[in-house]
Amino acid sequence: MTSDSISEPLPAAPEAPSGSPFRTEPTPRDEAPQFVLPLVVHLEKTDPPARNDALVTAARAVLTILSDPRSQGEDEGRAEGEWAQAVRDWQDARIRKVVRRARGAEWRKASALPGITVAGGHAEVRVFPPVPLDGWPRELAKLQVSGTDLDDPEPPAAPDPAGAVLWMNPDVAMSAGKAMAQAGHGAQLAWWELSDTERKAWREAGFPLSVAIPDAARWRELAASGLPVVRDAGFTEVAPGSCTVVADHPALRR
Repeated sequence: MTSDSISEPLPAAPEAPSGSPFRTEPTPRDEAPQFVLPLVVHLEKTDPPARNDALVTAARAVLTILSDPRSQGEDEGRAEGEWAQAVRDWQDARIRKVVRRARGAEWRKASALPGITVAGGHAEVRVFPPVPLDGWPRELAKLQVSGTDLDDPEPPAAPDPAGAVLWMNPDVAMSAGKAMAQAGHGAQLAWWELSDTERKAWREAGFPLSVAIPDAARWRELAASGLPVVRDAGFTEVAPGSCTVVADHPALRR
């Protein structure tokens, strides 16, 4: 991870609706209090997860908290969840995610805070309710953003076209932390595009998805396909407006 893991997705379409959290020009969302979704990856020195595993797990963590009852508002007699207001405040402003790392006692302390731990093949990522940009809990604020990057000891398995695929831009180099945040953005864009029925089916299946890097020609096809595209705000690591992820879900291939 590097210190450049704060990021924000932007939509592919220039005609994003007024007030969208993904517009580049100033909007009323910029005047609202800014929030961030914290993610912490469990990263021990001697046994780190593979990079692809960490990206997939981070994406699933974002989907897990978005779909958790504690993040939901009132609906048909259901009481509002305890995290619903924080999630609303976060989504009413610019959408930001920060990935930090923790090991040993740091991980145990972070795990004691309200949140959800999502396990991958070997990776573990804990996602927390959104917090004010300048109001992190002490246990999370002291965690390092910079640190050891992650590698894939073996090539990741080919993506399953029957499931969701987050395609990463082959021409944009990113640290593991930045890439984890971008994978989370891609998963969130796909989630927003799905109907309630499609979301329910994805959730009940355990959010099957894969992360893959296409070749340059395939990337150009995907970026022009009409699928949701993450365009980074350019706060860190990459240039503003860089296309980083195409969110490919079976239900969106229309």
